[in-house]
Amino acid sequence: MADPSPVVEADGISKRFGATVALSDARISVAPGESHALVGRNGAGKSTLVSILTGLRSPDTGTLRFNGEQAPAPGDTDAWRARVACVYQRSTVIPALTVAENLFLNRHGLNRHSPDRRGGGALRPISWKRLRHRATELLAEYGVDVDPTARAEDLTVEQRQFVEIARALSFGARFIILDEPTAKLDARGIERLFDKLRSLQEQGVAFLFISHHLREVYDLCTTVTVYRDARHIVTAPVAELGRLALVEAMTGDGSGADGPAVTGDGTRADGPTWSVTDRARPDGAPLLEVTGLSLAGAYQDLTLTARAGEVVGLAGAAASGNVRFGETVAGLHRPQSGTVTVAGRPVRTGDVPAALAAGIGFVPEDRHIQGLVPQRSVAENATLTVTDQLGPFGTVLPSRTRAFAQRMIGELDIKTPGPAGPVSALSGGNQQKVVVARALATGPHVLVAVRPTNGVDVKSKEALLGTVREVAEAGRSALIVSDELDDLRACDRVLAMFHGRVVAEFAPGWSDEQLVAAMEGMTGPTDPKEHHVSHH
Repeated sequence: MADPSPVVEADGISKRFGATVALSDARISVAPGESHALVGRNGAGKSTLVSILTGLRSPDTGTLRFNGEQAPAPGDTDAWRARVACVYQRSTVIPALTVAENLFLNRHGLNRHSPDRRGGGALRPISWKRLRHRATELLAEYGVDVDPTARAEDLTVEQRQFVEIARALSFGARFIILDEPTAKLDARGIERLFDKLRSLQEQGVAFLFISHHLREVYDLCTTVTVYRDARHIVTAPVAELGRLALVEAMTGDGSGADGPAVTGDGTRADGPTWSVTDRARPDGAPLLEVTGLSLAGAYQDLTLTARAGEVVGLAGAAASGNVRFGETVAGLHRPQSGTVTVAGRPVRTGDVPAALAAGIGFVPEDRHIQGLVPQRSVAENATLTVTDQLGPFGTVLPSRTRAFAQRMIGELDIKTPGPAGPVSALSGGNQQKVVVARALATGPHVLVAVRPTNGVDVKSKEALLGTVREVAEAGRSALIVSDELDDLRACDRVLAMFHGRVVAEFAPGWSDEQLVAAMEGMTGPTDPKEHHVSHH
């Protein structure tokens, strides 16, 4: 079929929320079978566009068409589901239900063969055998290798995403929005996801791929659209838009002074402008000393030291144990063996208040689940760790809370109307700054930050990593636990973990290939002075 209609075409889309302009004359068009990237800093309008493309909100102005036809009426859920689906960063799969139950949630008893089709079909008692059979057929149709009888809580993140994609396709949609789909996948999981998406594209399924990881845009997508400040900036073939030009379109900064640096081989444009390559190795006193720490099923006999003035990276893929190690240092898990010492004093393990009292600040992996109380204000979230400083005799004075929060808002450049505003109204990058503000509120000796730039835009990434460096420059130390290469470039040295053990140590100047090889288990344990990694 020559020149088919776009699976989705939005034009002249505008949306306001009070005085805030969320979208202004925005547009996007996605062709059948296309993998189209949508990129932009937090607050650029991406989330608002997704809510309009999925029927959750109506635009104030503009037109929206699917396959050349006008979008369904607001509230016509079945019609919207047949045209578009969104797989969000936070899974919508219900953990306690089986895969089959999740695939046909609220559709269990639909008898397609009943002559009585009032209300979309006649309801009848659920045939579990038939449900499992239909689930098996559906999973096989899209090449998803998951047991339909397995409970969703027992699936990997990657498998849950595949189930969500299969569920979306089962409604008839051939346009799927993927919102930060790789945020919690390791390198192999990402490659398997991309392989699956490519095979679905061959079947005519189109994807709108939203990601802050620009390298993935070049790996997967053929077309990229950039939004900035609620407006459409550019749409171009990925192959024709260089990485520096892409970042300049996102930031509006053509000078390169504040934008991410690009190395001589042009391999990265989404990293920080500064580098620690030329820094002298810190020789301050040890502030964090971990000796022989072991946690069953996570890591074994792990020893680590971070000195005053030093940022140490702990690199590792999803199953490496690095996140659980960081959480253990912060008091979230009680290890089977080993000790944690801060500034020469032993810390009682498995005890969060003890870790706080010892001088450990913590930025958790998931700000939505572990990091924020969404119904509370920016001020309340930023001061949760220091309520004892906000008033006499156990009281909390609102004026002192506001003043404390206002200082943190200024220091971390948190974009918010004010400390009394709800934290849920902030962009992802600014929410993450609030989490960091709370971790730093106690003036900790050691900051433990787990994937501190997860799901934030380029500028917020710069600011957050700059804040971590400032912690070290103030004579304290930081531990960055991450699989994000740009997070790890902010470190004075990086330890790579694989399957619960440290397998390599790197000084500044390491290559992506070296570190990824270590994280993927393609090297053995090395002497700290050896930074060469054998290639697979």
